[in-house]
Amino acid sequence: MVTLLAIANADAGSSDDESIDAVVSALQDDVQLDLVRTASPDDLSSALSDHPAIDGVVVLGGDGSLHAVVKALREAGRLDDVVVGLVPLGTGNDFAATLGLPEDPAAAAMVVVTGHTRRIDLVIDGDDDIVVNAAHIGIGAEAAAAARPWKKALGPLGYAVGAALTGLKGLTTPGARLRVTVDGKTLTRKEPVIQVAVGNGRYVGGGAPLLPQADPSDGLIDVSVSYTESPRRRIAYAFSVRRGEHHRRDDVIYLTGTQIEVVGDALRCTSDGELTPPSTRHSWRIEPSALTMYVP
Repeated sequence: MVTLLAIANADAGSSDDESIDAVVSALQDDVQLDLVRTASPDDLSSALSDHPAIDGVVVLGGDGSLHAVVKALREAGRLDDVVVGLVPLGTGNDFAATLGLPEDPAAAAMVVVTGHTRRIDLVIDGDDDIVVNAAHIGIGAEAAAAARPWKKALGPLGYAVGAALTGLKGLTTPGARLRVTVDGKTLTRKEPVIQVAVGNGRYVGGGAPLLPQADPSDGLIDVSVSYTESPRRRIAYAFSVRRGEHHRRDDVIYLTGTQIEVVGDALRCTSDGELTPPSTRHSWRIEPSALTMYVP
């Protein structure tokens, strides 16, 4: 029988507890399952150390929880040996949407039971940290920062509030002066940049298709660079992002590569939903087929 470790957030609320119970009920007849609740990277490391012979880990959470578990597995050298499952219980659940996982927790758990798997790439940043879904600098990171106070109370709607506040503030804010290099070739456009996005997954911020053509198994990083400057075009750009059509605009360059470097004005980055301090240099590389996940 397959042996799985289910990992849930120790601070989950009562509604999440009900979903977790439904997942456990859905899985326990078909697999040998242990459930642990973790609240820190040390908790995760201990949970993995206490379960050295598992076949898989099932993440009961969102993009942040998935990031933490994959990072812990990578640091423990166990990505080649442990299959990762995901039951989307987070705020945004963006990578789950890319994988086509059901929103219903019990239905998502049954994806694990069926045992279908897929090799998934990882993006590695300049600090050797992982990006499972996506990272972006510019107006997207500022929107994520603005959304922080609203996410807990409003859920996915908090992203929209943050984006609206950032959009109003940013209409007259100049873009950044950046040099963007993809696989050794520097983009030649010289206008200020308002956003650079890179990643493996299609969605950010609770469903915005920022990288609409991303395939997490193609061995490539999708890159979107927006040079939109005027207030009118910025508004149009924001609406086109929500529709997943911005990559067709004449003020956006959309391409793929294996190594990306961005150098210039100091900007914050949001990576799998976590904000980093402003930096003048950001870089990412692809690690193809780095992990295996249960998929529909």
